[in-house]
Amino acid sequence: MRFLVKNILSSFAMAGVSFSLLLGGGAISSYAGLSPEEQTTIETFERVSPSVVFIKNASVQWDWFSTDLYEIPQGAGSGFVWDKEGHIVTNFHVIYQADKIEVVLSDHNSYPARVAGISPDDDLAVLKIEAPAAILSPISVGSSKDLKVGQRTLSIGNPFGLDYSLTTGVVSALGRSMRSVSGRKIHDVIQTDAAINPGNSGGPLLDSSGNLIGMATAIYSPSGAYAGVGFAIPVDIVKRVVPQLIRHGRIKKVGLGVVLVPDNIRERMGMDGAMILNVLKNSSASQAGLQPTRKNYFGQIIHGDVIISINGQPITGNEDLTAFFEKDKKEGEQVNIKFLRNGKEYGTTAILKEL
Repeated sequence: MRFLVKNILSSFAMAGVSFSLLLGGGAISSYAGLSPEEQTTIETFERVSPSVVFIKNASVQWDWFSTDLYEIPQGAGSGFVWDKEGHIVTNFHVIYQADKIEVVLSDHNSYPARVAGISPDDDLAVLKIEAPAAILSPISVGSSKDLKVGQRTLSIGNPFGLDYSLTTGVVSALGRSMRSVSGRKIHDVIQTDAAINPGNSGGPLLDSSGNLIGMATAIYSPSGAYAGVGFAIPVDIVKRVVPQLIRHGRIKKVGLGVVLVPDNIRERMGMDGAMILNVLKNSSASQAGLQPTRKNYFGQIIHGDVIISINGQPITGNEDLTAFFEKDKKEGEQVNIKFLRNGKEYGTTAILKEL
C-alpha cells in the first residue's frame, strides 16, 4: 500500500502538481518543477511578507467656504515592523507633511499611527501603532557592512495596499551617496537592480536568507519609471538611528559646534578643507581654540580656521567633516584636529559634546 501511494504521489509531481500530505507520520512537501533557488525565494517571501506594512497618509484641509475639514490623500508607501511594541519603520519622505497616517498590517486591518521620531537627514521615520502583539511580526535585522557586489537581493513592498509584491536582483554597487529630503548626503547607500517602484519606498531590502540589509528608498530614472537602478539606505544606519528615534524622538548628535563656510565660496579661494564661519559658544571647537571668520578693526575679513584632517582622516570639504561625525561618535570622545590658519598648519584636540 505504501509503495502504491508513493507511486501516485510521484505521478502527481511529474504532472506538475504541488502537494503536502502526511505519510508515515512525517510531512512530505514538494515544489514541483521549481529549482532550489526558487524554493528558497518563495519560502523567504512567505516568511518575511507579514513583517511588511502599507502606509497611507493624508493632509487635513479647511474649506474656506463651508468651514468643513476634509482629508486629501498625501501619499503612500511601505514600511516594516520593528518590534512587538508596535514601532513601524519607513522613509521620512513617505510621511512628510502628513496630518493623518494609517498603517495596514498583514491582517488587512488599518491602524492609526503617530510619529514617534524622525530623522530627515537619514530619510528615516518611526511610527507607533496600537496593535495586538500577536499580529506584529518584527523583521529579522541583518548587517550591511560585509555586503558584496553581486550577492542576491529581494525587495518586498505593499504598493498601494493591493497586496505584497516581490522583486529580486543583486547588489549592483556599494558606497553610493544620495541626497535626503533635508539636502544632506546619505553615505554608503546600496545600489540594487531589484525593482524599487514608488509604492515600495520604505519597504525592506533583504539578503537571500531574509535578513534586512537596507530600506528601499529611491529609484534613478529621468522618466520616473523603474530603469534598473534603485537605492536602499543601509541597515547599519537604520540600526543606529531607529533606537534613538524610539527613545528620544530625534537623533542625538555630537560634533564640534561650528558653522561652516559653503563649499562653493571656499573653493573660489582655491583651498581644500572645511572653513569655519562661526564657532558656537561653549562648544567643543571654542574650547579647542578654533577661530571663526571675522572682521578686524579696519573691517577686513579674516578667514576662519580651515580643518584639513581629523583623527588622521583627510577633510577636503564640508561633506567629509559631516560624514566623519555621522559614524558612531560619542559624547566625551577626544578627536585630533589639524587645521590651517593664515596658511600655516596647526594641531589641537577637542572633546566632543552633544549638539
